[in-house]
Amino acid sequence: MAIIVQKFGGTSVGTPERIMNVAKRVIEERANGNEVAVVVSAMGKTTDELVALAKAITSSPSKREMDMLLTTGEQVTISLLSMALQALGQEAVSFTGWQAGIQTEAVHGNARILGIDPSSVKKTLEAGKVAVVAGFQGITEAGDITTLGRGGSDTTAVALASALKAARCDIYTDVTGVFTTDPRFVKNARKLLSISYDEMLELANLGAGVLHPRAVEFAKNYGIPLVVRSSMSKEAGTIIEEEASMEENLIVRGVAFEDRITRVSVMGLSESLTGLPSIFAALAKNSINVDIIIQNVTGEGTANLSFSIKTEDLERTIEVLETSRNTLGYDRIETETGLSKVSIVGSGMVSNPGVAAQMFNVLANNGIQVKMVSTSEIKVSVVIDDKFMVHAVETLHDAFSLAGSSVRS
Repeated sequence: MAIIVQKFGGTSVGTPERIMNVAKRVIEERANGNEVAVVVSAMGKTTDELVALAKAITSSPSKREMDMLLTTGEQVTISLLSMALQALGQEAVSFTGWQAGIQTEAVHGNARILGIDPSSVKKTLEAGKVAVVAGFQGITEAGDITTLGRGGSDTTAVALASALKAARCDIYTDVTGVFTTDPRFVKNARKLLSISYDEMLELANLGAGVLHPRAVEFAKNYGIPLVVRSSMSKEAGTIIEEEASMEENLIVRGVAFEDRITRVSVMGLSESLTGLPSIFAALAKNSINVDIIIQNVTGEGTANLSFSIKTEDLERTIEVLETSRNTLGYDRIETETGLSKVSIVGSGMVSNPGVAAQMFNVLANNGIQVKMVSTSEIKVSVVIDDKFMVHAVETLHDAFSLAGSSVRS
């Protein structure tokens, strides 16, 4: 008898009717002869509503109390799903994150899982019951409740699957799998029947919202096969594993994109090597993620440094840089907003030179100016004007022959 971990997101459990539908999916998996642990998110927009309640009280709520508040959303779902399972004749026990033994670092709002003691969940499964676990939450060594940040329920599910030595982890969403790009923007996007951990990790990091990067990283590190599938249909999903089969031998497997990007340029830095680490250390200390980085030496004993950030971080970035201006020794800061990042991803790039050149040619032929570039073995990212984002995605999707019916990558 194998252990299967199933994860259902907020849309999948958004109403009592959908919770009953989830209960039936869980019972179907039990009928296959498997033990089942279920990880759930808060219902629908519950988390947003709880955040709004906090903001109605104060504009700067304590991070600790926000975690106390937000974790109640998942507690509602685990109770209701357990009731639904029981109403259908399946014994079930609900667990908060801390009852499930999920231990995290002492960081409120974006904690990382340090370890899981699955003994209580395991006993429940061995007794023939379904364990229903709250995602997105855990507890510190000191006994404080924490949340895991955006996509935390995905991470909970994969970490629990690892701790339970599960055969696989099924991530149920409102889409039928992982697509070559977002089908809401590109109508001829097609579903991938399989994809490698590395490719999925790049897509997730580059803006594909179907899975959180931390969850994919966890799955890769512990060898947990993932399946992304729809909670609304029985259609086969996308398998994420170490080595996806290369049936169609696609060089590029997907196009990811992300809007609200800003370019920050720090002008007139000393050419000495101390400026760069000082800038990025200061930004990292303030939890500001820097993406694409370009440095230009001016020939006058100074250098200009440009990097991309999320636009939501711009105010804090400027504040950090201005606070450290005397230490960093720069002349001025210039910024450019209204940008987007578009990326192509595929492990086939490793053995196929010229992919980046083809990408740049496609963009140039469509009058799209590239402002910044970043590459790795399996991806090429460019920063462009936001007004060209969708057009760039569509043209690249066509140029690399990604349109059509579902493909096994």
